[in-house]
Amino acid sequence: MQKKKQVVKKNGDLVPAEIIQNKILFIRGHKVMFDRDLAELYGVTTGNLNKTVRRNLDRFPEDFMFQLTQEENDSLVFQFGRPKEGRGGSRYLSYAFTEQGVAMLSSVLNSQRAVQVNIQIMRVFVKIKEMMISHKDLARKIEEMETKYDHQFKVVFEAIKQLITNPKPDKAYKRTKIGFIVEDKEI
Repeated sequence: MQKKKQVVKKNGDLVPAEIIQNKILFIRGHKVMFDRDLAELYGVTTGNLNKTVRRNLDRFPEDFMFQLTQEENDSLVFQFGRPKEGRGGSRYLSYAFTEQGVAMLSSVLNSQRAVQVNIQIMRVFVKIKEMMISHKDLARKIEEMETKYDHQFKVVFEAIKQLITNPKPDKAYKRTKIGFIVEDKEI
């Protein structure tokens, strides 16, 4: 039996960072990844991943891994279209792994792919953390500058704040037509 060859990208990654980043969600105040998504990235079945975790439960306290409630599961099905039981979905509620839980998975999964993918996942978690910190720092610096300078720069600071906070589009806003109107003139 031939061993499947792993496709490694030019930058050394097995999986693009964007794919990993899209699988990280915020639940219960934590950045988490679901068991089925991790299993897919590691190239194993969700059942085998969970079986390995159950054999090593002492390594996964509640701040490393938790099981979704039925309400959370139903909400995710509604938001992301994940299939319910009987429609290709799992009979079990998903497990969510925090950043520390994903790191701990590398100690219980022994495949080379799992180790390489885990390294990539850890790098994505770090990038997300850096982006969140830099966003907070930028907002703090703008507030400091706003208090330091006089009112002549108030318009500039307001414009920058609007760019940072991603405002929702105004529903009352009407689009103006672009172009010109040609009136019929008799010659």
